[in-house]
Amino acid sequence: MDHGESSYRRFIEGDKDAFDAVLTLYFDSLTFFICRFVRDVHTAEDLAIDSLLELIVHPRRYNFKTSLKTYLFAIGRNKAINYVKRMSRIETRDLTDADMADSESLEQSVLREEEKRRLNLAIEALPQDMRLAVHLVYFEEMSYEETAKVMKKTKKQVDNLLYRAKSVLRDELSEK
Repeated sequence: MDHGESSYRRFIEGDKDAFDAVLTLYFDSLTFFICRFVRDVHTAEDLAIDSLLELIVHPRRYNFKTSLKTYLFAIGRNKAINYVKRMSRIETRDLTDADMADSESLEQSVLREEEKRRLNLAIEALPQDMRLAVHLVYFEEMSYEETAKVMKKTKKQVDNLLYRAKSVLRDELSEK
C-alpha cells in the first residue's frame, strides 16, 4: 500500500486531479493531529490546509524516501508549533470575560476621546489669533507674557483673545 505516494507522484507529473486523493486521504487525520497542539478545530483546519498547500507549492521538496504521511505530518507539526509560539507572544483577552470595571473604563475612554475630538474641531473653527492663543496657553502651557511675546501682542490682548475664545468654545460645545 503506497499511502498516497502514487497519487502525489501523478500530481507532480501533471495530473491536477490526483491531489484530490491526497487531500481526501489525509485532511481529516492531519486536522485532528494539529488540533492536539492548537486546541482549536478551525485553526487546525487552517494549518492543515497550509500544510497541504506546501505540497502543492513546493512539489519537489518531498523526496519519496519517507512516507508521504510522515512528511505531511512533520509539516503540520512544524506549522502548529510555530502557531503556538506566535500566539504565546500575543496577549488575547476574551471580551465576554471582561469585568464591568473594564467595560465602564472603556466607555469612559470612548466618551473622553469623543469630547477631545469635539473640542479640537471647535478650536479649529476659531479665528487664527484665538486659536493660536488657546494653543500656546493651554497646550504648550506658556504664560500670558510668553504668549504675548510669541504673538507680538500685549498681555491684555492675549487675555481678551482667550476670554473671547473660551466664550465661543463654551457656546459651541454646549450646543451639541
